[in-house]
Amino acid sequence: MSDDNHSITDSRVLAAMAHPVRRRLLDLLKLDGPGTASTLAEHTGEAVGNVSHHLRALAAAGLIEEAPELARDRRERWWRRTSPTLCWSSTDFADDAAGEAVAHAVESLNLERQTGHVRRWADQPQAEQERWPLGPFSAEVWLRVTDDELAEYAAELKSVMNKWAEREVPDDGRDRSTVFTFARGVPGRP
Repeated sequence: MSDDNHSITDSRVLAAMAHPVRRRLLDLLKLDGPGTASTLAEHTGEAVGNVSHHLRALAAAGLIEEAPELARDRRERWWRRTSPTLCWSSTDFADDAAGEAVAHAVESLNLERQTGHVRRWADQPQAEQERWPLGPFSAEVWLRVTDDELAEYAAELKSVMNKWAEREVPDDGRDRSTVFTFARGVPGRP
């Protein structure tokens, strides 16, 4: 792993990670750790060849790298993320029309991806939802803040999210499922 936070400022890298299969592969590599094309294909339902293609594209963009120390033989290729956190700002692409278009498209795809996770939960059968009577939540607030204050608020939220995402999972025999959470703060009016 190189650093803790990878700020994407190249529109080609942003475009490479925007593909839905690639985003899913990045998510799996973050959540489950390093994997091979075969193991990732099992988790995604994609063909191994298709997963290999997307892994190569992610590697070419510098978002993942090989983990040769995990291979049991020369044919086995393991992959890991180069950074646990990826971020970008649309303002980094403001002086480049093509980059700005990519950033806008990626933002739209990202919002669809995030709300898709929530919609899939809402569509689960009642029996599945009853297995989680306390945890699933929705929270919203209206704030009166400056841009700097919103940035401070975002940093505090991200800190709490990262604390839980990066914690050592207790080895206490309890079954823990994966849970997706996201937060957004944008200027708007009721």
